Amino acid sequence: MLLTPMPLTLLGRQSPLASAAEQLRILAQTPSIHPFDERLAQSGLDPLRATSLSVFQINVGKLCNQTCRHCHVDAGPDRAEMMSRETAELCLQAVARTDIPTVDITGGAPELNSNFRWLVERARELGRHVIDRCNLSVLLLPSQSDLALFLAEHQVEVIASLPYYRAPQTDAQRGEGVFEKSIEGLKLLNGAGYGREGSGLVLNLIYNPVGAFLPPKQEAIEAQFRRELGTRHGIVFNHLYTITNMPISRFLEFLVESGNYDAYMERLANAFNPAAASGVMCRSMISIGWDGTLYDCDFNQMLDLSVGHNAPRHIRDFDVALLASREIVTRNHCYGCTAGAGSSCGGAVTV
Repeated sequence: MLLTPMPLTLLGRQSPLASAAEQLRILAQTPSIHPFDERLAQSGLDPLRATSLSVFQINVGKLCNQTCRHCHVDAGPDRAEMMSRETAELCLQAVARTDIPTVDITGGAPELNSNFRWLVERARELGRHVIDRCNLSVLLLPSQSDLALFLAEHQVEVIASLPYYRAPQTDAQRGEGVFEKSIEGLKLLNGAGYGREGSGLVLNLIYNPVGAFLPPKQEAIEAQFRRELGTRHGIVFNHLYTITNMPISRFLEFLVESGNYDAYMERLANAFNPAAASGVMCRSMISIGWDGTLYDCDFNQMLDLSVGHNAPRHIRDFDVALLASREIVTRNHCYGCTAGAGSSCGGAVTV
C-alpha cells in the first residue's frame, strides 16, 4: 500500500510550475544574479563540455510512494510516466556497446517500475556497477518485501535519501511518518549486510537541507549522522553525500511561495566556485529519461533541456564518442551544482 501523500504533485494540482517552460522563465528573469553562462565565461569554462562518460543514469519514471516538498522530479503516487521494457532494452543495448562502468538507476521510486529488477540483473550480467537511488520507505511496501535481499544478492550500491537524523526535519520535507519508515528501511538494509565492514555492500546516504540554505561541509554532517544514527538507532552506513536543493520544480515553488527565491538565488550565485564548475557531474555522465530522451543530467531532464544539437537526442541513436565530448546545456539553475563545494549525485565536488 502506498504512503498517504503530502499535497499532490505540481502536475496533479495543475500548478503553473508543472510547466518546465514556466520554471525556465522564472530562472531566466532573476535580476539579482548574473546569467550562469557569463560566470562560466569569466572562469574560462564556456562552453562547458563533457570530458568522458563514466555514469549511465537511467530515470525509469516519476511514480513514487512519496510526495516530498523538495522533489526536483515532481514525483508522486499520481504520476504515470514509466519507462517501458522496450526503452529499458535500448538502454542496456547502449551500455553493452560501451565500457561505461556505472549504471545509476533513479526515479521517482525506481523500484516501482516493473522493469527495475530486470535492469539490475542485466546490468550486473554486463559486469557494471549498479546504483539504486532509494527513498527507503519503498522497502516497506508489501510488493517490495524482498527488495533489500534482492539488492544485496546483486551487490547493488544503495544511495538512500535521508534529509536529517531526527524526525521533525525529515517529516517536514518528506511527509508525516516518513522518518520512522526510513529508519526501519535502513535497519532492513543493515540486516542484509549493507553498510557493514567487510560485506562489500555499500550503503550511502544523501543529505539535502530542509530550508533555503546551502548544505554544511560534507565531512562534518557525515560525522553527525554517523554518531546520531548509530547511538539512537544502531544504524551503520558507508558515506554521506550532501546535495544542494535545486531551484526547480517543487523546491522552486517553496522558494517562490515563502519569499525566499531571490535571496536563495543570490546565495547560490555568490557562492559560485570555478573549481566546482569544472568538476560538475554532467561532464562525465549521461541521463536517460523514461521515454529514452537523452539529457546532460537529471535536473536538465526535469526542465526538458535535452542534450545539445551536436549529440544524439534519443537512446536509440546512442553514440558514445559524440556524447563524451558534447557541449553541455546550461541555465541559471546550474548555480545549484557549482555553489560552494559543489553538488552532484555523488555529493560535494570539491573538498
